Amino acid sequence: MSDDFIIKNSGEVLDITINQPGRGNGMSDPMIVELADLVEKEGDKVRLIVIRGAGADFCVGRSSMGAPRPAGLDALETRGISDHVFRCYGIFRACKAPILAVVKGQAAGFGFALAAAADITIAADTAKFSIPEFNHGIMPTMVMSSMIDRVPMKALMYHVWTSKVISAEKAMEIGAVSEVVPEAELDAAAQAFIDRMLHFKRPAVLAVKEYGVNAQAIDMSKAVSFARSLHAMVNSAKEMKRSEPHK
Repeated sequence: MSDDFIIKNSGEVLDITINQPGRGNGMSDPMIVELADLVEKEGDKVRLIVIRGAGADFCVGRSSMGAPRPAGLDALETRGISDHVFRCYGIFRACKAPILAVVKGQAAGFGFALAAAADITIAADTAKFSIPEFNHGIMPTMVMSSMIDRVPMKALMYHVWTSKVISAEKAMEIGAVSEVVPEAELDAAAQAFIDRMLHFKRPAVLAVKEYGVNAQAIDMSKAVSFARSLHAMVNSAKEMKRSEPHK
């Protein structure tokens, strides 16, 4: 593991801090691959994954955004350049454990996409979100793909085309953020959520993630049938019957 991330793994919580505060935690392509590999490797072993940014910002985007691409690439080669980004978003969705993003400062481009792709996003009231790709001459369907099941299409297209910097409250209004808290209370709010998630039985926590990710892609009758099956299977699991005190 490189110095680009600070990793803490308790066995139940995998805490990942993007550790490039001098550049706003801008993510290089190798960092994106490293992050995806880590989530893929540990996602079926822990109860919860937490993503944060060191320093003032969550992530200002890809550090290569706006850089010219090599000349002479054909369509297949050009597509391959971006596949690691799509893979990262896909791994976030496929990860068995829920992912919590804790956002302060800027979350722009790829950073906004990471925040939106997380299952739960808690943001400081001072956080700022934007999709600046159009300002750099980039057609941003990569970012859009991370938010397509999070943000209503009219809102998503508007923020893509305008590249507006929006508040955490506005990001919550369009569905990209779960909760907004005063900046001074951000760490406490995140820890309270982590503590609550650790209290619940793991099969139930994972079933909610599985249902949330998959049920949107099927019609209503199948979604209800899927819910019935998960409900019966998970609630009858031996682990669900172990006695634990309620908080």
